[in-house]
Amino acid sequence: MTQVKAGDTVRLHYTGTLNTGEVFDSSQGRDPLEFTVGSGQIIPGLDKAIPGMAVGDKKTVDVPCAEAYGEADPAARQAIPRAEIPDHIPTDPGTMLQMQAPNGQVVPVTVVEATETEVVLDANHRLAGQDLIFDIELVSFDAA
Repeated sequence: MTQVKAGDTVRLHYTGTLNTGEVFDSSQGRDPLEFTVGSGQIIPGLDKAIPGMAVGDKKTVDVPCAEAYGEADPAARQAIPRAEIPDHIPTDPGTMLQMQAPNGQVVPVTVVEATETEVVLDANHRLAGQDLIFDIELVSFDAA
């Protein structure tokens, strides 16, 4: 049976959960996730689990946060004076917004706190600091 190696293009179904059992993402009901193994297109901890798999193989992969989205960086949080945020912008905690960095890059942020005087925004990935668990099934692949 042929096994996946670095450089192959794979298609797999997955369900990603947190240690609490909460599902944060899944390909269920969608096309399989397609990527090239070893290309850096997905998180490293999942990418390195794919070589050696054959079509139809299923496995559970534990990915520590260091091999996923990294630790949450406290420097990625910023308090903005509420007066600098236009009234039409929602500031409820949990709201996803976009900011423009000084270099013009668009940065996704999440409102984590809002008071009468300031709004705290977090630019960390929503899964930063989390260990992840993936149940995966290799659907097909094309050898490099």
